[in-house]
Amino acid sequence: MDRRNFIRNAAATGLAVAGMAEFGASVFGRALRNPRSDASPSPKRLPLRPPGAVDEDEFLSRCIRCRRCADACPNNAILLLDSALGNERRLTPYIKPRRQACMLCNRTEGDFLKCTEACPSGALRQVRRDVDNIRQDVAMGVAEIDLALCYSYNNWSCGACFRACPLPGVAMTLGLWERPEVVADECVGCGGCERACIRYPQAIRVKPRGAAT
Repeated sequence: MDRRNFIRNAAATGLAVAGMAEFGASVFGRALRNPRSDASPSPKRLPLRPPGAVDEDEFLSRCIRCRRCADACPNNAILLLDSALGNERRLTPYIKPRRQACMLCNRTEGDFLKCTEACPSGALRQVRRDVDNIRQDVAMGVAEIDLALCYSYNNWSCGACFRACPLPGVAMTLGLWERPEVVADECVGCGGCERACIRYPQAIRVKPRGAAT
């Protein structure tokens, strides 16, 4: 092979290698930006399920994606998941408290929480609409306070979250300067506090039970 052909072939090989590298980087980059939608979410990203929900694995096997719970919710708090947390969770119900909190069917008629009464599959167990049963049977999540963001812990007095809590003095207490404290064992995770927080980003968030802190 003469010198001219050698240089031409070497240049072509270099271009091909560069092209493959660029293609590989492009594909790999897309894979990083678009992970498999059916991958299991990390515990920190578990959805906040409606009241009465059974454990997550059993919930996924029971829920028939009928959206009756969402239609029954008097506060329009129940949404349906897309595939962001995996295809197995797509169209299952969840609550996003900052948008709309669960009002625990306060000031509604009937003996049971509406979503639990509407569920035909047992993914949501029926919960009676009275304080004792709600405290015993509703465990959606636990509110957690970011002390660095909370106004009452930073030279202001607020108390908005406490006033929104359906179990004031039980699930949440107030200290000096209206500093809130969550009683984790009593918090039902309705999200009223998160919805009411006047701070942005909010200083209190409800994390699903079982999610990592």
